[in-house]
Amino acid sequence: MNENYGEQIKTYRINLGMTQNQVAKELDVTPGYISNVENGRTAMSLRLLIYYSKLMGITLDELVGNIEPDYKKSSTDNALWSVIQTLDDEQKDKLIKTIKLWQS
Repeated sequence: MNENYGEQIKTYRINLGMTQNQVAKELDVTPGYISNVENGRTAMSLRLLIYYSKLMGITLDELVGNIEPDYKKSSTDNALWSVIQTLDDEQKDKLIKTIKLWQS
């Protein structure tokens, strides 16, 4: 686990002006559990990460997507690929020409 994971969890909580007690109540866990997560002593389960991201008003990807540098790259590649798949052949040709212009 990346050492910034707990700090990131804490930063979102603080930015929303919530206490550990408030977050713990919303997630149905103890304040000590939240403290342990924020201090990197324990990891949230996927279920709790999903609930936490909803509580913070962010996507799960925003919450954990930048923990590993390689993940961000692959996430961006996947997002680009999803968009490309929706294009027709003419749009794909235009995209290729545009990319080639950027590379010049």
